Amino acid sequence: MTAKADQTHGRFGRVAPGPKPGWLKVPIPSGPTVHRLGAILRERSLHTVCEEARCPNQGECWAGGTATFMVLGDTCTRGCRFCAVKTHARGQAVDADEPEKVGEAVAAMGLRYVVLTMVDRDDLPDGGAAHVAATIAAIKRRDPEVLVEALTGDFQGDRAQLAATLAGAPDVFAHNVETVLRLTPRVRDHRCSYVRSLEVLRTAKQLRPDVITKSSLMVGLGESEREVEQAMDDLREHGVDVVTFGQYLRPTLKHLPVREHLSPARFKAYEQRALRKGFLYVASGPLVRSSYKAAEFYIEGMLRRRRAASAES
Repeated sequence: MTAKADQTHGRFGRVAPGPKPGWLKVPIPSGPTVHRLGAILRERSLHTVCEEARCPNQGECWAGGTATFMVLGDTCTRGCRFCAVKTHARGQAVDADEPEKVGEAVAAMGLRYVVLTMVDRDDLPDGGAAHVAATIAAIKRRDPEVLVEALTGDFQGDRAQLAATLAGAPDVFAHNVETVLRLTPRVRDHRCSYVRSLEVLRTAKQLRPDVITKSSLMVGLGESEREVEQAMDDLREHGVDVVTFGQYLRPTLKHLPVREHLSPARFKAYEQRALRKGFLYVASGPLVRSSYKAAEFYIEGMLRRRRAASAES
């Protein structure tokens, strides 16, 4: 292989050679449903991780009438090297009306399962925990049957802030380790910690034993298969119920390069290994993201069966 094809060695290691494989190519989001949902969000000045993080599934999910809301502004106080969300030492002024706006939008969009994520807000006294809880409550106040997944930051490991978030009664608590232990300092902001993320997931389960816990890993950043398997073991040891695996895609040239494009067969192998380790559900594929409709569909079915069984008992 020539140096040009290999695209040489840079600050973050070797870049994956060649163009994206066919299985990573997705259509540009369009159509009447996409425009309608966009209008509902714009009318309320709401943000979605679909747009801000340049999710490759935006077109498919929006065309299906779903979206992942991102609260507390569109500016994160951390600067992870894989993430396309804007970053600054201080986030935007918190919109006190945002919880009600999200509740209105969920009702207008007719959603039954909502993923609610957030930017890290280390500049706020409570990390934004009360705001997240208020948003969950606003959604459920309009329709108690709506299921809410809260995908949060680590709140700097503060147990009280985590408890405040869980007081909003999410049905699923998600927090992403993002990558394997060895690569965490290179991939995530220096204030993030692989060990702390695991403890956040364990603490959430301790505080709310009934909540489903979920995490996600990106692959293709230079991790080994053994390191991925160790991450699976670590997540199970900390009580995580659901895990997703997806291909890292470089948002811009300023972000970490892709080291490898994994084949669908490799993702299938990770799925099978994770299921053998006892996860309730695994979503694994090149275009899988933490907020992913297949996982959400499975979790929704499981939660609704639990509710039905509880009502009958």
